[in-house]
Amino acid sequence: MPSKQEKFSDFKTLSNTLEFMSYDSECTFEFRGCWNSQVFLKPQPITLELGCGRGEYTLGLALLNPSRNYIGIDLKSNRMWTGAQQATQLKLPQVRFLRSRIDYIDRIFSNSEVDELWIPFPDPQPQKTRSRKRLTHPLFLEKYKRILSPEAKLHLKTDSAFLYHYTLEVLHSQGHTVCCHTPDIALSPLPEQPALTTVKTYYEQLFQKKGAAITYIQFQLRH
Repeated sequence: MPSKQEKFSDFKTLSNTLEFMSYDSECTFEFRGCWNSQVFLKPQPITLELGCGRGEYTLGLALLNPSRNYIGIDLKSNRMWTGAQQATQLKLPQVRFLRSRIDYIDRIFSNSEVDELWIPFPDPQPQKTRSRKRLTHPLFLEKYKRILSPEAKLHLKTDSAFLYHYTLEVLHSQGHTVCCHTPDIALSPLPEQPALTTVKTYYEQLFQKKGAAITYIQFQLRH
């Protein structure tokens, strides 16, 4: 098994990986606005996973529905290296992994370029001083609004009751649409979302072994 540093170096050489780490706020990603025409072999609706880690959701979703293109974004390329290798082994040409910061996404994608967004098990950032880092903070919702198509759906899956209730409060206060939600998918499963039970991240499996309730919110942003 390659070391962490070897994975980090090898990640840049893989055919299904990309990187955008420019600190210049005026700089945009080279494929911004042309992901479907220049990155993917087949133009299809784009699903984006934030904080994808090893890419369990990106890969799981791609296997469930190959008629979409999938992008997993994370800062730690040694973790995404695993997902990129598996995507090649599983022959999933509609999957890409991008090393970048999540707050750069409006410089990575153009208006309405993304059609679906998944946020599985993000850091809840419970400290009040770190509220702006929560991936469902209004500042992030504004960034999502810029890159998502008007009918795009967003999915938050978390073991954090704090983040679950915080997100619901933010969505209601800003007039966004909550399509459905549950404080425990094990007690109130949503049959129209097979990915909720068939696709699990590494952390979700750990949380479930500890008996933690897994919450879920599906929502749409008010444009």
